[in-house]
Amino acid sequence: MDFNFSEEQDAIRSLADEVFTSKATIERTKEIELSAERVDRELWRELATTGLLGIALPEEFGGGGLGLSELYALLEEQGRHVAAVPIWETTLAALAVNEFGSDSLRAELLPSVADGSRFLTVGLEEFGPYTGGDPLTTAEQDADGNWTVTGEKAVVPMTHVANLALVSATASTGTALLLVDLSTEGVTLEQTQSTNWEICANVTFAGAPAQLIGAADGTTVPWLIDRVELALAAIQWGVGSGAVAQAVTYLNGRKQFGRPLATFQAVNHQLADCYIDLEAMRVTLWQAAWRISEGLDLGTSVLVAKWWATDGGQRVVHRTTHVHGGMGVDTDYPVHRHLLWGKQIAATLGGSSSDLARLGAQLASGVEVLA
Repeated sequence: MDFNFSEEQDAIRSLADEVFTSKATIERTKEIELSAERVDRELWRELATTGLLGIALPEEFGGGGLGLSELYALLEEQGRHVAAVPIWETTLAALAVNEFGSDSLRAELLPSVADGSRFLTVGLEEFGPYTGGDPLTTAEQDADGNWTVTGEKAVVPMTHVANLALVSATASTGTALLLVDLSTEGVTLEQTQSTNWEICANVTFAGAPAQLIGAADGTTVPWLIDRVELALAAIQWGVGSGAVAQAVTYLNGRKQFGRPLATFQAVNHQLADCYIDLEAMRVTLWQAAWRISEGLDLGTSVLVAKWWATDGGQRVVHRTTHVHGGMGVDTDYPVHRHLLWGKQIAATLGGSSSDLARLGAQLASGVEVLA
């Protein structure tokens, strides 16, 4: 068996690193953080121009015709550079439309995602602890076949730039994904910001018109959540990897007692622990990503990867902040962004306790252990 990435995947990773390195500089990131949108549209256009934005979308709609492995490689690089663009939100919503949507909807939405002219978002979280159970938000179909959504979604990302949101809800026949125009009647947005300073909103739906994506049979929501959790794990690995790289540079340049901090054994132990966590995050991520790409039974693999990204990812960003001393909490120094991104990702779709509770429920129900 060959566990190496393909030449094509390595080329994609290299191109992504080149784009993020040239566009998502420290100075540019500071500028975006002070802007009204906090979205780097120049970087977004470059990702579209290079074909990276639509890499997992079908070629017939302007995409690259590749798969989730290539998308996750892109997201790892985004995390490494903590680049302020909504790749996972837009791309995974588009992939759900591609998988379950009608031909007309695919033709309408996917080309504009691939060329960078449209943002999409997803509404999966609600107020209260995340359990992975059926959403409290409800979906109803009237006698004419029209769907409406009622309920609340918490911290929906990028609602200020995305006019369409893919929302999870519970219908009489099972859970469902529905596409909602956020500017339509029956939708109220309360804007807020996430831990890593991105703009998001708590969204209230009061009988808002919606379009059903696929069937309301309980299959579409788990399909999307599995892929979102692995996308977050990919970004988290990149965030941790970037934080360690920052720490290595700092510790080799900063001297104490006449020698670089990198030569101190206690410091080396901290980074060695980071390496162990990152390797566990990496292998569990790519095990689950491979199983999805091959259409295999996922078993516990997604939740194991999610738990490592949440728990191990937080340890990495905390350790790398700690070894920077006072510089770690200086917002003029870039490593603090990795801490904020790491904490935000760890809190999305439940923290480590939630992950373990869901994993325990899977094991108790007889789900195969695959990790």
